[in-house]
Amino acid sequence: MPRSIWSGAISFGLVTIPIDVVPATEDHSVRFHQYHLSDMGRVRVRKYCEVEDREVSQEEIGKGYEISRDQVVPVLDEELRALPLPTARAIEIEGFVPAESIDPLRIGEGYYLQASGTVAEKPYALLHKALARTSKVAVAKFAWHGRERLGLLRVRDEALVLHAMRWPDEVRDPSELVPPDVRLSEDEITEAEHLIERMTRDDLEGPDFADRYTEALEQVIEAKREGQAPPEAPEPAAEPGKVLDLMSALQASVAQARASRGEDTRAEVHELPKKKAAARAAAKKAPSEKAAGRKTAKETAKKTARRPRSA
Repeated sequence: MPRSIWSGAISFGLVTIPIDVVPATEDHSVRFHQYHLSDMGRVRVRKYCEVEDREVSQEEIGKGYEISRDQVVPVLDEELRALPLPTARAIEIEGFVPAESIDPLRIGEGYYLQASGTVAEKPYALLHKALARTSKVAVAKFAWHGRERLGLLRVRDEALVLHAMRWPDEVRDPSELVPPDVRLSEDEITEAEHLIERMTRDDLEGPDFADRYTEALEQVIEAKREGQAPPEAPEPAAEPGKVLDLMSALQASVAQARASRGEDTRAEVHELPKKKAAARAAAKKAPSEKAAGRKTAKETAKKTARRPRSA
């Protein structure tokens, strides 16, 4: 388990839970350094003071807020840690909401919260159990990295997880990106539903969710390390002919999804939506009723013609 990156407490009403914050995720990306290609000399970014015209060490560097070009106010790390905020050393729970009410776009990086010491174990377990039983998440405030932030507390297995959240005004309005009114037929919507059903999974495991980019990059690096040519990219699969309409694309996608699962790829008959099926049945029934009406009228006329006149 990685080391703690922050220590404080969860404030839950009058209950205080001492905790340590631990990163919950790992980054396995291949990382590169910058080199001068002509001689492969390492290229580094040096920290340089414009006033003294010299390179400075990390110990000499601090934070400052520029009020104007001629006035900068220095702000020390000790001053930031001593900010007069209740959230400076605590994660203050402000309320509880259903998990589905939180827009995923507002949810950021996740961290595990670890009970700090034996005194924190019981209140930690209490909050975990209460969140699990009520199916709620907690919305909290905390101060990290020079700013106050919103946070979301939830349960994952037996642990509590804290997610950083964006403030409402940090999420852009997507209305200008939405396409204008589009007319869709009921058959197109139904076919899209069938495609979703065919592509529905129980988990996100397996080769479809492997990081193929990193694997390919590692193969290139290993080949070059051994003085070999990098592996060639595979030939792209033959592209199918262009689909002329949306319905054909949907039907082809359903067939492809069935084939990828090893299912029968023969044509599948989908039931029509109930409203549409009822309308078509009514349309077929209507002419027969009219015909029956015409037939009855003719029979009545014949019977009337044969009826003897009264004296």
